[in-house]
Amino acid sequence: MRKTFIGPRLRRLRQEAAETQSAMAKRLGISAAYVNLLENNQRSVSVAILLKLMEQYGVDWHDLSDEGSGAQLADLRGVLHDPLFDDARPDLHELRSAQTHTPTLIDAFLRLHRAYQNATDQLLALAAQPGEHEPIVSASPEGAVHHFFRRQRNHFPALEQAAAGLWGKGNAPSTDDFYAALKERLRSRHHIAVRVVQVGDLPRTLRHYDDSRAEVLLSEALDHPNRVFQLVHVLGLIEHRKVLDGLLDSAGIDDQQGRARCLVELANYFAAAALMPYDPFLAEARASKYDFDHLATRFGVSFEQACHRATTLQREGAQGVPLFFLRIDKAGNVTKRFNATDFHLAEYGGACPKLDVHMTFRLPGRIVSQLVEMPDASQFFVFARTVDRPTFERRGQDNRLAVAMGCTIEYAPKIGYSEGIALQGAAPTPIGINCRICPRAGCEQRAHQTALLKTPVNAARRGATRYDA
Repeated sequence: MRKTFIGPRLRRLRQEAAETQSAMAKRLGISAAYVNLLENNQRSVSVAILLKLMEQYGVDWHDLSDEGSGAQLADLRGVLHDPLFDDARPDLHELRSAQTHTPTLIDAFLRLHRAYQNATDQLLALAAQPGEHEPIVSASPEGAVHHFFRRQRNHFPALEQAAAGLWGKGNAPSTDDFYAALKERLRSRHHIAVRVVQVGDLPRTLRHYDDSRAEVLLSEALDHPNRVFQLVHVLGLIEHRKVLDGLLDSAGIDDQQGRARCLVELANYFAAAALMPYDPFLAEARASKYDFDHLATRFGVSFEQACHRATTLQREGAQGVPLFFLRIDKAGNVTKRFNATDFHLAEYGGACPKLDVHMTFRLPGRIVSQLVEMPDASQFFVFARTVDRPTFERRGQDNRLAVAMGCTIEYAPKIGYSEGIALQGAAPTPIGINCRICPRAGCEQRAHQTALLKTPVNAARRGATRYDA
């Protein structure tokens, strides 16, 4: 028979009965010293004593034994996978020891963590509400970067100016010659060599700039447009670091990880502006009604890079269609987002399951269009398509992501993908930011109890989901 220790539970039972160890020993027919050993887990409890406890105190033996401790241990291990505990995560032996000797403390810890999660959800819900102020919570470096770009309406004149002056007036190379021109500029001006290396020589890495060896290594897994983009990114970091640092200092991001993430995104902005100059790109976007396959071909970039660039066309007096950009993986996680609209993009948890961006994984490479309505009754035209990621090896095949773009419905006629869709009078799909902060209680796609509504559960009613009762 497996040994059963009940020390802390037995002590709590005795204290609730307001008894001394001697008084409990008398009721159980054992010595006070033996009760002390049981309470300190120096002796396992026998079946006879468990039966006596049931008889004298009217308790269920499951409440005293460690039945259910496996579930508690699983909960504890799950909680300790929170990134909060990355630097001090107890091993399994420590957890079992704590569970044996301090089960009440473990229960309190689990309740505290649940309260922390609930409070975080509520704060994030408040932060996500429309208003004139910026969100009060930034739970990740990506979130801090997003809010900084959002304050700038995703447009940085200093970077546009730096990108426009990269080659000098009239000296920009053709799209076909851009890669060779970048390599030559890095070599002649900065004595930096560029080498394309095999996947095995740069494991799980697409680009590495080694300042000490004065070389940029590019993985052969990168296609041509992305090799060009990575070189312009590096060139921006080298030639315009003062501009980048000035913008970084204005971002108000204090932690080092957040600042590093922001620097990367600012350098990416510079690269996009250099490859897709503002005025020519805006003119081509308008002429093609924002045909992103055409724009990608015209400027020698990827579909995703062209989409991202379109969100930055917010120069006063020469504005493009205000667009948002949302990228998700096959699990629905938001992996990148930029926004020049009033659409509130998901940051925590997955994107709304009623957005047809999820449908694109079943129709790879095809544009899927949709009219949607947010809980505040604002309406948007959204179009989405899958994009392929670099493949390192056989096991990494089908490494797709999906990109969604959207604008308020009044701009939809300027987008070619809206042709054939009844923009007036059509019933839009009701969506939310994500389930945790969506007020649509009766949504048949709801995956979480919303943090915004506290409607009591009605056991006599079953709605479209278990959350609608």
